Amino acid sequence: MRKKRRSIAPKVGLSPGTLMHIGEIRAEEVKLRVIHYNAENIEEREQLPLEQLPGLVAQPGVTWIDIQGLDAKVVADVGSLFDVHPLILEDILNTNQRPKFEDYGEYLCIIAKSLTASQDEAGYESEQVSMILGEGYVISFRESSARANDVFAGVYERVVHGKGKLHTRRADYLFYALLDNLVDHYFLVLEEIGEKIENVEEEIVAQPNPGLLQDLHRLKREMIYIRKAVWPARELVGALGRGESAHIEEATHIYLRDLYDHVIQVIETVEIYREMLSGMQDIYLSSISNRMNEIMKLLTIISTIFIPLTFIAGVYGMNFENMPELKWQYGYYGVLSAMALAALTMAAYFRRRRWL
Repeated sequence: MRKKRRSIAPKVGLSPGTLMHIGEIRAEEVKLRVIHYNAENIEEREQLPLEQLPGLVAQPGVTWIDIQGLDAKVVADVGSLFDVHPLILEDILNTNQRPKFEDYGEYLCIIAKSLTASQDEAGYESEQVSMILGEGYVISFRESSARANDVFAGVYERVVHGKGKLHTRRADYLFYALLDNLVDHYFLVLEEIGEKIENVEEEIVAQPNPGLLQDLHRLKREMIYIRKAVWPARELVGALGRGESAHIEEATHIYLRDLYDHVIQVIETVEIYREMLSGMQDIYLSSISNRMNEIMKLLTIISTIFIPLTFIAGVYGMNFENMPELKWQYGYYGVLSAMALAALTMAAYFRRRRWL
């Protein structure tokens, strides 16, 4: 079934900040999950009326507002409640947006790409994830409402079951934990793609065929997309770790620096895989060329061996009456023996020269 998409064309000419969903429609309805927690208790609600969100955020503790599925009206209402700039809301609704980081003083906003491993042909699924960090709250916007490949499932379990440091830290630590989960899924996806690259490489060395070339081109396209998704993450994580925002406390900076190292490792892995794929394409072309050369070499040797045999057969195929060998009793066997001797001699010579 063809996926439904909303093109950017209707938005051309409209004023900046006009809210319109652009990109693939991944959810028919918006799901809202709100978790409010502190050191003593946890409160989780679903489909909470939006007008109750500011009151919940005002209570002591941390509030995580997770919005699954993009709808222009819902995004606009949430932006109005938390005084989010229209340009940020516009970027949230544009799922073709390049990953970025913005600091508006009252809040921080990052837009990133999430990658989760899947069983489809590509081996991963991608969606845009936007997060806003304010005083005591984190708002996350995701394209899909399906929870089969929930990129935040690990953080959700830690929050609900009170694991780790989340319940004793401020909202910036939750913000870091969500971003860290995104980067961890990059590693999982790269592991899957790495196995595919190794399998294709083994097949290219063993038995190259045109189908492998298609696999190479598909893997190269996937690595280009992944590179576009993860490279900007270096910039936004670096900006968070430089300590220029009042929303990030000093104790969280060390975690952000560690996260920055992980992003660098992801980028290096992506570059290594891209170089491997380029090298594998050269290996494929060389293998095909070598295989063709071997075939041509074998055919040339066979043709060379048959040249004198053809000459002998041509000589004795001439219709002259005065050919003494034609009346010889053992002429036929003598000619065959001469032809066999010539073929064996040439084959031995080729083998001695290591052409065979």
